Amino acid sequence: MASYSILIKGGEVLRGRKFERLDVGIKDDKIQEVGDLSGAKAELLIDASGKYVAPGFIDLTSHSDTHWTLFAFPGQESLLAQGITTILGGNCGASLAPLVKAEDIGGISKWADVREININWQSTAEFLRELEKHSLGVNFAALVGHGTLRRGVLGHESRKASREEISKLTFLLEKSLEEGAFGLSTSLAAAHARNTTAEELLSLFREVGRAGGLTKHHLRDEGKNILPAIVELISLGRQSQAKIHFSHFKLLGRQAWELFPETLALIESAREEELHLTLDVFPYARTGSLLYLLLPPWVLEGGLDKILQSLREPSRRQAILEYLKSLTLHYDQMTIASSLRDKNILGKTIEAAAQNSGLEPEELILKLLEVNELKVSIFNEVISLPHLEKLIAKEYAGLASDGVGYNLKEKPAFDLPHPRSFGAFPRALEIFCRQKEILPWPELLYKMSTFPAELLGLKDRGRVEKGAYADLVVLDPSAIESPPDYSGVMPKTKGIEWVLVNGGVAVKEGFLSPELSGRVLRRK
Repeated sequence: MASYSILIKGGEVLRGRKFERLDVGIKDDKIQEVGDLSGAKAELLIDASGKYVAPGFIDLTSHSDTHWTLFAFPGQESLLAQGITTILGGNCGASLAPLVKAEDIGGISKWADVREININWQSTAEFLRELEKHSLGVNFAALVGHGTLRRGVLGHESRKASREEISKLTFLLEKSLEEGAFGLSTSLAAAHARNTTAEELLSLFREVGRAGGLTKHHLRDEGKNILPAIVELISLGRQSQAKIHFSHFKLLGRQAWELFPETLALIESAREEELHLTLDVFPYARTGSLLYLLLPPWVLEGGLDKILQSLREPSRRQAILEYLKSLTLHYDQMTIASSLRDKNILGKTIEAAAQNSGLEPEELILKLLEVNELKVSIFNEVISLPHLEKLIAKEYAGLASDGVGYNLKEKPAFDLPHPRSFGAFPRALEIFCRQKEILPWPELLYKMSTFPAELLGLKDRGRVEKGAYADLVVLDPSAIESPPDYSGVMPKTKGIEWVLVNGGVAVKEGFLSPELSGRVLRRK
């Protein structure tokens, strides 16, 4: 008679893009058998009758590393509670390795004050080994951030790289890919990367293409200039033969919404020409973004230090104010989500905070940026939910949180967490499957697990098969929900009943377990 560590009985098990009523037998960290396991014994029996059993969700767009919560909150409880078992870090051009100099971390870490933290790694290999010394709640895989590479080679200068510098950038990337990184991420909208040339990107993309990795992108523009931003990456993908993936894909603002049909036509035309092009979305109308990205392009071109200089120089400051006043911005819809130093302003709109301070909204924006050394983010309701509904139904689209892992008992002092950090995956199931029936349950669960696993080349995760690692979710489809809350209240996700990470029980009957079974993953 077979005996298992854990036996999941009678659930509707995701097999590819359909359900089959099967039992799942787990021994130690792996799935030992899937089928009719009547009569088998186990140390732990999970009754999954009337429930769905799926591979653990894989979050392709996570910022737990650069927001430092991977170290501050290694349990990553807010992710486990929504069924996430693996996260991909190093997104949007920022990764914690490789570091040419340890002090480079100050320009990379998004919101944490890392000045008093001892950084005892430089290479990607050293970073991953350091991470392995910590107990993690989730599995962690890393990309190499393009911005991190540029800071290492160009310092804080935002300019075109010379051919010699491009060679150095490419060498650092090649070494990191050999050490286990899964690919390259870019954010060409960021101040430090705005002057990147096609020559530089092509050299890096070709290196990733040769290694069989993934290139992943925060578009240069997600607003009214989104079309050339898409064309730029499609062109580089064609020339380099690298896999292209758009992170947190969206069109920001009503002017951009009008371009939605054209964006789909561009993407689908490229795919018809056999370009490997995919994307991910998150299920919310409000996005989190950097406040300094509201500033004029001519200010952003010089890098972060130059931006601060511009804010302090009277004539340039006045020109920035006039630029902001020329825009049609809805300050009543912009909520201050994080700041480096002032927690009392969190949760207020720009309009309300300006009224309280006796300043014009534009003056307040510049003051916030200066006092907080540019480290201010906002929530802005500028995304079309109908567009997200159309996108998630596309075969080339997956789901991601674009969020951060938190401890559910400890509220961050200088950060108003976006609800996606607590419920992006259950929220998507609630809206797209149960409420609106845009997708069948198996299809969306596939997009949350197998789709990202295949994209990353994780052959032994993202599937419920014999020999795969036991990263699993048991959920109740009738109870699944995660209502969005932007007030700072940590939302309670419902319907995620059991979560296993490498065979360890992370969530038991809806409650978090103290067991931390996550691992550091390396590309093979």
